[in-house]
Amino acid sequence: MIRRISIVMAAFAVVTNLSHAAIFELPPEGQGVIGAVSMVIATYDDTLVDIARRHGLGYHDIVRANPDVNVWVPGEGTEIVLPNRFVLPPGPRTGLVLNLAEYRMYYYPEPAAGEPAKVHTYPMSIGRMDWETPLGRTQIVAMAKNPTWYPPQSIRDEHAADGDPLPRIVPPGPKNPLGTRALRLGIPGYLIHGTNRPAGVGMRVSHGCVRMFPEDVESLFDRIRVKTGVRIIDAPVKIGWDGEYIVAEAHQLLEVPQRLPGETEKHIEILGADVGLPDIESLSKDPLTHITEQFIAATTERAGQLDWDVIEAMAERLDGIPIVVGQSTVVSENVKEIGIKNATTSVAFE
Repeated sequence: MIRRISIVMAAFAVVTNLSHAAIFELPPEGQGVIGAVSMVIATYDDTLVDIARRHGLGYHDIVRANPDVNVWVPGEGTEIVLPNRFVLPPGPRTGLVLNLAEYRMYYYPEPAAGEPAKVHTYPMSIGRMDWETPLGRTQIVAMAKNPTWYPPQSIRDEHAADGDPLPRIVPPGPKNPLGTRALRLGIPGYLIHGTNRPAGVGMRVSHGCVRMFPEDVESLFDRIRVKTGVRIIDAPVKIGWDGEYIVAEAHQLLEVPQRLPGETEKHIEILGADVGLPDIESLSKDPLTHITEQFIAATTERAGQLDWDVIEAMAERLDGIPIVVGQSTVVSENVKEIGIKNATTSVAFE
């Protein structure tokens, strides 16, 4: 039986600077796990939102990894899990890949001569249920520093109905919701951009565009180029190989958004995030279907076996933390049990 054992946590001093990107060396083809789960100690004035931003995580990343911790008052001395371990999304490792169910993007730059290939990953916000971010393939068609925003009529109508009319043109500056950088996609009307309301990064809050922390979008802007390919997917379950082990990462389905408690909505409003959550009933869809599909894809060229007790427990949690769920069928006979194998891949926060 596969056992999930305690996560080995490395304690780090709480830093005050903001990180721009988590950068990992890209594993070879056939391997697909990067990073490591670690831990920090909260200070008396920390919130989970503060800690998440400092460590390249979004709202849902850190909240789901710390379900018993108060979002706004974690408490001095509280151990906070940082879920900075990721299974790479399925499909080609090129360009920019946005996984909506994960609220995270992955950028695969062309490696410089003589240097190993790397992957950069950032948290992001996506469109609300009534303004969904579209799926599909596209590319970056234009880039702008300090962009001017021309609000679509539909958004102006929405704001007017709420008693908050918008001008036809919003110039660059602190009131511009596009922030300091914008990347225009080939899908008309959709951008990847910064925000003047960073508290909402990692949530389902936008009018369809993809929002990033200001420091993250500025970092990406300096690295990416026009005509870079963009693939937008919805993969709530990802499965990949880490050595001889099969690792799975499961997120809540977008059709069943996690409703924020009233206290959280109040705090987010104070912080200035544009939160508009749908008031819908949960729709039934079995995560095990996604797990089975991804397992089949991961084992087309390499045989493996799963522990379905672990799989079913993971499907109940849907916390986004990768865990070992199986192993190669040719693994040595003396391997009787599998525990969490934390990745040793180095990570640099710029």
